[in-house]
Amino acid sequence: MTTIPVHALNDGNQLPAIGFGTYPLKGDEGADAVASALSFGYRLLDTAVNYRNEDAVGRGIRQSGLPRDEVQVTTKLPGRHHAYEDALRSFEESRKLLGVEYVDLYIIHWPNPSVGKFVDAWKALVTLQNDGLARSIGVSNFTPEHIGQIVDATGVVPAVNQIEVHPYFPQEELIAFHREHNILTEAWSPLGKGSAPGEEQVVQDAAAAHGVSPAQVLLRWHTQRGVVPIPKSSKPERQRENLDIFGFELTDDEVSAITALGRADGRLFGGDPNTHEEQ
Repeated sequence: MTTIPVHALNDGNQLPAIGFGTYPLKGDEGADAVASALSFGYRLLDTAVNYRNEDAVGRGIRQSGLPRDEVQVTTKLPGRHHAYEDALRSFEESRKLLGVEYVDLYIIHWPNPSVGKFVDAWKALVTLQNDGLARSIGVSNFTPEHIGQIVDATGVVPAVNQIEVHPYFPQEELIAFHREHNILTEAWSPLGKGSAPGEEQVVQDAAAAHGVSPAQVLLRWHTQRGVVPIPKSSKPERQRENLDIFGFELTDDEVSAITALGRADGRLFGGDPNTHEEQ
C-alpha cells in the first residue's frame, strides 16, 4: 500500500498529500468507489452538501471496515446556508448523513459574495471547531480579500483554501499568498477539464522519462508545488494509479515547463464552484 506524505496545518492537525474526490458519485456506486479508494490507501475524502452524496460517502467509510480515526473526511457548507444559525444546522445535517461524530475538515464551499454572509459562516465554523465538531476549518474559492475579511473578523486563519488548480490554471499568485499565510492549497479539477493538459508534449515527455502516466505526472506536479490534489475516479485501476505518485520525482525543469502551460483565455478553466468537477 502506498505511503502518503502529510502536510502540517496551521491549527496543529495534518492532512494527507493527496485526497479522493467524490463528485458526482452517489448511491451504491459512490459507496463502493469510496470503499475501493480507501482499500488502496486514500485517507482523505472530499464531499459536500451540493454533491448530494454525503450518505454514500459515510456508507463507503463503514463498508471499508477502517477505524473512523484513520479516515479524514471533508465536507462543505453551501452558499445558501451562510447565516450563522443556518450554518450550524447545515453542519449537523451533514454530520448525520455522513454518520460521524465529527468532521475532520469543514469548508465554506464558496464566498457567495453577492449575499455577503461568508463572515457569519466563518464565525459558525470557528464555533464548530471550538466545540470539537470540526477538527479543522477552511474555505474554498476564496480570494485574498475574502480571506482577509474573515481573519479580521475572527482572528482565525483558514487551514486550507480549496481552489481550481491545474496546468492551464496554475494559480501561482494565490498559492504564493497561501504560503505566506500558512494556508494549505487544495486543488479541485487537478487534471484539468477532460484530458487536455495530459496531452501536452511536456507532460507526455515527462511521463515517458519516468515510466508513468500523464495523469500521474500532473498529480505529482501538484504535490511538488505543495498543493494537495483531489482527483476522482470510480474505476479501481485509476484510483490505484492516481495514488501511486510518490515513487518518482519530476525535475525542476519539468515542473516549470508544466507550470508554463498556464493560460488565461477563459475557456479551459473556471468551472462551477458548487460542483468542483474533480477528475
